[in-house]
This record gives sequence, C-alpha cells and structure tokens, in this order.
Amino acid sequence: MQFLQLTETGSAILALMIVAGMFIMFLREVYPTEVVAIGGVALMLVTGILPYQSALAVLSNPAPWTIGAMFIIMGALVRTGALDAFTSVAQKQAQVNPRIAIGLLMGFVVIASAVVSNTPVVVVMIPVFIQIARTLNVSASKLLIPLSYAAILGGTLTLIGTSTNLLVDGVARAQGMTAFTIFEVTPLGIALVIYGMVYLRFIAPRLLPERDSMAEMLSDRSKMKFFTEAVIPPESNLIDREVTGVQLFKRQGVRLIDVVRGDESLRRNLKGVTLKVGDRVVLRTEMTELLSLQSNKELKRVDQVSAVETKTVEVLITPGCRMVGRTLGAMRLRRRYGVYVLAVHRRNQNIGRQLDALTVRVGDTLLLEGSPGDIQRLAADMDMVDVTQPSARAFRRSHAPIAIGALVGIVALAALGVAPILLLSILAVAVVLLSRCIDADEAFSFVEGRLLALIFSMLAIGAALDKSGAVTLIVEAIAPALGMLPPFLIIWAVYLLTSVLTELVSNNAVAVVVTPIAISLAQAVGIDPRPLVVAVMVAASASFATPIGYQTNMMVYGPGGYRFTDFLKVGVPLNLTVGLLASLLIPFIWPL
Repeated sequence: MQFLQLTETGSAILALMIVAGMFIMFLREVYPTEVVAIGGVALMLVTGILPYQSALAVLSNPAPWTIGAMFIIMGALVRTGALDAFTSVAQKQAQVNPRIAIGLLMGFVVIASAVVSNTPVVVVMIPVFIQIARTLNVSASKLLIPLSYAAILGGTLTLIGTSTNLLVDGVARAQGMTAFTIFEVTPLGIALVIYGMVYLRFIAPRLLPERDSMAEMLSDRSKMKFFTEAVIPPESNLIDREVTGVQLFKRQGVRLIDVVRGDESLRRNLKGVTLKVGDRVVLRTEMTELLSLQSNKELKRVDQVSAVETKTVEVLITPGCRMVGRTLGAMRLRRRYGVYVLAVHRRNQNIGRQLDALTVRVGDTLLLEGSPGDIQRLAADMDMVDVTQPSARAFRRSHAPIAIGALVGIVALAALGVAPILLLSILAVAVVLLSRCIDADEAFSFVEGRLLALIFSMLAIGAALDKSGAVTLIVEAIAPALGMLPPFLIIWAVYLLTSVLTELVSNNAVAVVVTPIAISLAQAVGIDPRPLVVAVMVAASASFATPIGYQTNMMVYGPGGYRFTDFLKVGVPLNLTVGLLASLLIPFIWPL
C-alpha cells in the first residue's frame, strides 16, 4: 500500500519533514507522545517511506522485549518488599542521624538504579526523603531534585540501568555493531557518578530553592479539619441566594467544597449556582466553626454526628496509577470514596478550578481531602503514592530472596557472557512468576505499555530514516565540517545534539533517531562508531535541565513544589559539565 512514488532524495526529505513534525507535536503535547509516534509510523507506511518488511523487522529487536521483562522483575522486587527493606533501615537511621541516612539512601538509589528501572526507585524514595527533610527542618525541595539526579546518574552505570541504554544497544546491533556488554559503560558511569555526587553535595545546595509543596501551601496541618454536610431547610434565608456570595461560607476557617443537588455535584462551577430547598452543602471547617454551625438556623446538619475528621494528603500519579488518562469527574471520587480533590499540581501550576474536566497524567500531584480511611482505600484501589509517608503494603517478604536472586542472576550471567540479556531476563520472569513472587495480573500492571508502544514506534521511525536515505543526507551535510575536528569535539558535538533534544522531547525517541546518525557519521569520517554511540547513550540518559527531559524529574516536580526554572538553574550546569567530562573520558576508554 503506497500512494506516492518518490525519488530517493524526495523520500529522505519527506522522512525528515515527518520527523520534524513529530518533534513539534511532542513539544506541543496535543497528543500523548506514543500516539504521535504511532501516527508518524502510519504516515511513513502509507507514503512508502517505511517498507512493510522493515517495519515488521522492528519487532525482532531484543531491546523493547528486554525492557518489558525488566519491568516485571522490578515489579517482583517491589511486591516482595526487597526495595522496602533498605528504606526501613534508612528510616531508623534517619531518627538518629538524618545526614548519614541521606548519604546511605543516595548510595542505595545510585546502586539500585544501575540494575533496575529508576522510576520506581524514585517513587519509593520520595516519601522517605520528605520525612527526612522534616526531621532536618529543611524544605523537601532541597532534597528531591538531588534524589532524581542520583537515580539518573545511577542509570548510566550499566547497560540495563535505563531503558535508553538498552534501546541504544538494540539500535546499534541492528546497524551491525557488536553488542555492548552489561558492564562495558561502567568505568565511564563510575566517573560520572562520582562527579555528580560531588556536585550535588557542594554546588547544588547553593542553587536549590526553598519551596513549599502544594500541601504545605494550601493546608494548615496544625488545625484539625472536618467535612460536614448540611441541608438547606424550607425556612432558610439562603434560598435563591448565589452560593459564592453567602458570607457564612466565607468566614475564616470555613471552606465551601461542594453543593449536591439530588444526585448531582455542582462543584464543577459553583459561580452562578443559587441555593434551593434540599440542596446539600459540603463544608470543610475547623472544630470551632463546626460547633457554631450546629446552632445556625440557615442550615440543618444532615446528621449531628456526621462530621468526619479529615486530613489533607498529597498523592503522586505514577506510571502504574489507574487514574492515568481518565477525567476526575468521570471517576466520581466523592460518591465512591467520600474524597475530594482540592487542587492539582501540573507543570509549574496549581490547578484549583474546573477539576472535574481535568484528565489525569503521569507526574501530576493531587491534593486530596477526606477521612484517613477513605483516602487510604482510594490510594490502594488506584495505586497512588502518598508523598508524605512511605506506603505500607502487604509484601510477600518470604519471596524477596527469589526476586533478588533472579535479578542478580541476570546481571552475573550476562556479565560472564553465558547468554544474551533478553534470554536471561525471560528466564528470570518465569522464575518470579512460577514462584509466585508476584501474580500475573500484578506483574503485567508494572509493564509500561505506553512506553513500549513509543519504543517500537520510534524504532520503526529509525528504520524509515535509514531506508529512505535521510540518515545519509544528514551525514553528507555535516560530515565534512566534523571531519576536521579533534576527537573530543566530535564526541562533544554528538553529545550536545543528543542532550539538547533530550531535554525537549522523550529521551527514548531521541536515542533512536540520533544513534543511526552517529554511527553513519563515524563511518563517513573514518572513525570507530562505538565512542559516538556511547556519547548518545549517556547524553540521552543524563537529562537534568528540564522536568520533561526524564520521568524521574517529573516525579519530584509536584512534591518538591518546584518551578520549571529551578531545574534549569541546577540542571544546566550539571548537563554541561557531565557532557564535558564524558566527552573527555570516552576517547580514552573507547579510542576513535
């Protein structure tokens, strides 16, 4: 199925135009990243830029399958409490010496991120770091960016440290290069981690902001709050009055949460709502105001003992959360759980209006109000993370040695060259499933299907750029200029290109597009492509300058109360210096 007959140059130009259009859509976020990628693949198939057989061959790339298997191994480690065991030790240490606890935790984050996906590691650690920040009486914003950066740096230590490393290796193998071994990048990674830790210890604290999180800004934890529901009686003077103009609901210590008419919540737009007989008004009040409402004739408490002590909780939307992609209104949290969403933090803004129409995304932070039991039930059902305290789940702790053994087996046997990583990871998945470290339903809930869809789609896009001659076109344009540069500057140029693109769009998408260009460029200049591929691998992972550059940055964005500029201030110097250090060291480890 092909509708266009194009020359080789025409195919290359059209391929580059499609990729440029995709990157613009990535930036504008009109559609999710994976949807844009799938659309790009479909367009390339229809135009004939991507031959069907080449698209089919993408499915045989081992990288996405290995990444999917590692998600399940990570799920087994979480489910058996293997990760939780270390955080419990660190929490006890935090009571005695919190600064030593931070050092232990940072070391754990780096090491754990070297062998498993770093996003779950950061999600588990956020509540622990927030508690330590309270113990030290410092803002959590002083600790959460360093947490994310430590996880990113840890991912550079091994081939399986991040999905990006595995993906670059998969693309390189498809281009005919020898596969990377699991610890081949470790010497470079160790140097980068040491430098990164020095930066985070001595330089970052001067640049990190003092910020309050959303929960601290919007709630007063020192005073108990109560939800109370009152009905408008026939004799009330509030009938036919606009609810937002009622002085009773504007008093200090009283917050109007909702007006319920029949079975319908009018919370979506309270402005313009006039009160009717039988309307139920939901108020959030302090104890003194709650008592005064009992004697108020304008309202009648639905039940004199119905007031429920509430708490304000800040929860993080993680990749596995069942809320992702659904609107808050459609989930009917008030009716199902008795929990209200007071505000949502997303990308540098606090959203407090029109919440019912808001579609939940990964990285959002929700401020919830409700009774502790109701919030706990909601969090368990939806798989959300309370950022204020470590989660206490029922782990299969007796199975933890099996899960840890499966992971150690992958690392050790891959290092010894006994079998390919994909084969070992599939065997490890079989072990954790058959031994019931994790149930099948739970296991596959840890697999990030959207990420795998993006990876397969971008691999197809990469194949199209190669088949259409677009890669050759780019290389022919820039090879003459780069060929005259010393090795350090060639590596620095490739690193810088990858790093800048990664801060703007998905690092996996960038890695797939830039890796074949780097390989062809090396071949055109007459040097070994391996050093340039390593530069792409590190640059696509080491994304510090923006919250959208790496998922762990998005995870700490809301809980830390950060602004976009906070990441620029701390991350840009780290990006540049890590890039310079990597560009200096790569030629010594992998001679050009």
